[in-house]
Amino acid sequence: MTSYILKLLILIPLVCGMAYGALWLWRKAQPGMAFGQRDRRIKMLDAVPMGATGRLAVVEFADKQLLLAISRGKIELISEAPLAPSHD
Repeated sequence: MTSYILKLLILIPLVCGMAYGALWLWRKAQPGMAFGQRDRRIKMLDAVPMGATGRLAVVEFADKQLLLAISRGKIELISEAPLAPSHD
């Protein structure tokens, strides 16, 4: 009986550590997230909630800023503007 308890005290932390390590590795190796952020062509600049299920979002894409209305069932383009030059 004593050997069973000793094995249990050794194996439970080992199994928990392996599960934690597997989940950590899975999170790091997700597609698009593999070991650091990749450079994305689309950037979400800002989003403002409008009511219970909708929001207005400003998205940067192809040297343009797009104002989008996002609701539960659809996404609509409201306005489009050229990308403002950066002041470096």
